[in-house]
Amino acid sequence: MAYNCFTYGSLMCDDIMTRVTGGAFSSTAARLEGYARHPVRDETYPAIVPKAGACVEGRLYHGLDTRALQRLDAFEGEMYARTTVAVELADGGTAQAEAYVLRPAWAHLLAPGDWDFNDFLARGKAQFLARYMGFGAL
Repeated sequence: MAYNCFTYGSLMCDDIMTRVTGGAFSSTAARLEGYARHPVRDETYPAIVPKAGACVEGRLYHGLDTRALQRLDAFEGEMYARTTVAVELADGGTAQAEAYVLRPAWAHLLAPGDWDFNDFLARGKAQFLARYMGFGAL
């Protein structure tokens, strides 16, 4: 079975997604309505939580297999729940996708404001890679 996965943080980077999942997947821009993205305190990555009227821009990866999803589940860990969501595509269509949503028990770790992808690329990505990419050895 093939899955779509909506990413909204570090996994929007193809190189990180490839290392985490163990495979290369095509992707397109997508938008998730009804969720807000916030920085996680003392981390370079964000989390999303349900919020009426909010939306999150991200990337939709296509054709993930069960193994890739299992690797994502392990990478995201207990803080996140894999949730099926509907995302909007640039062409106006919609698609079902798996997304990792912060569990309510961890909401105290969120910082105010929106997480900035461009800031991540400029300042946070190198730190993220150094801290988390040992995961790729799985």
